[in-house]
Amino acid sequence: MFASVKRIKPFVVFVMIVSLLSLWIFLLTRFTNSASARYYLKLPKVAEKNLYKLDTAWPNFPEYFSGQVFGVAVDPVADVVYVAQRGESVPKVLMFTEQGYFLRKWNTTTIEMPHGIFATNTASLSSVWVTDVGNGKYGHTVKQYTPSGKLLQILGTPGTPGSNLNPLQFDQPAEVFVSNKEEIYIVDGDGGLNNRLIKLANQGLGIVWMRAEKGAGPSQFYIPHSVTEDNVGRIWVADRGNKRLQTFDAASGEWLGSWSSCFTDDAPYSVRLTSDKKFFIVAQLNVNRIVFLSVPPIGDIGTCRIEDTIQLADDVKPHLVDVSQKTGAIYVAEIGARQAQKFIPTNRK
Repeated sequence: MFASVKRIKPFVVFVMIVSLLSLWIFLLTRFTNSASARYYLKLPKVAEKNLYKLDTAWPNFPEYFSGQVFGVAVDPVADVVYVAQRGESVPKVLMFTEQGYFLRKWNTTTIEMPHGIFATNTASLSSVWVTDVGNGKYGHTVKQYTPSGKLLQILGTPGTPGSNLNPLQFDQPAEVFVSNKEEIYIVDGDGGLNNRLIKLANQGLGIVWMRAEKGAGPSQFYIPHSVTEDNVGRIWVADRGNKRLQTFDAASGEWLGSWSSCFTDDAPYSVRLTSDKKFFIVAQLNVNRIVFLSVPPIGDIGTCRIEDTIQLADDVKPHLVDVSQKTGAIYVAEIGARQAQKFIPTNRK
């Protein structure tokens, strides 16, 4: 009996060696030259580029944050950072300078539950746009304000969620983006009835085009959560429920492609461009991460490529981001940490 066991041992060792070699060959073949290989094998190393670093001195008085911070917007001219927060009896919008000084808070009662916020500054008008997902009489709307918080106009039907186009209705609109041509892009909604990307003409006067089908195919959405435009006329949408970015021609609305291989462990919650237009900035809420992706050239968008990451502390929950076109700084709205943080380019003094 014991002699037979000794004879079996070399065979068992041989089988184990062959199994390990087979597994190694499989993994090498599986991950060579693939997008998933870049993500799983290289993601921990990409942070070595250190494109941005935390500005620990911003803001000077963080105690002004008194609610859950959902959105942040930077006025491209006036050196003002707007922070949108939620909570009972808290000001819904705070204003800071880029240097960190507190300016003022909005005392408006026309904002219930802010989600996205966007600041514009043109020759004719400086204004702030807010998406409101509240269920009260001002909810389910996209609103335009003066920098001091005076209501200018309301897009949508206040207090009435829906999918109608005439009159226009929203259901939990997630974010608004206003282009340099003053064209308005809205992603609607944040888990409501709608899954739409809508382009409106200047000042919201009429729908130019719309993509409004729920699903996982091209031009379809499941919780479109953030929207931006790159420097070659492409609109990019963080399609949160489908864990991908989709892109469209800004003029026609034609679908141009999508990226998903960079988002296997968590969805993109926000999308913006760095001030030099070289990288997308994507927040991933559940893994507490900011990811930088290379902006593709004109033509085929190819596959996404991660260039850098910022790993935040546990439970920070980065939600939406914005960028200063003047300084290049990135501002991150953090739901879990109940604050906004500023990150500055490492190559700028």
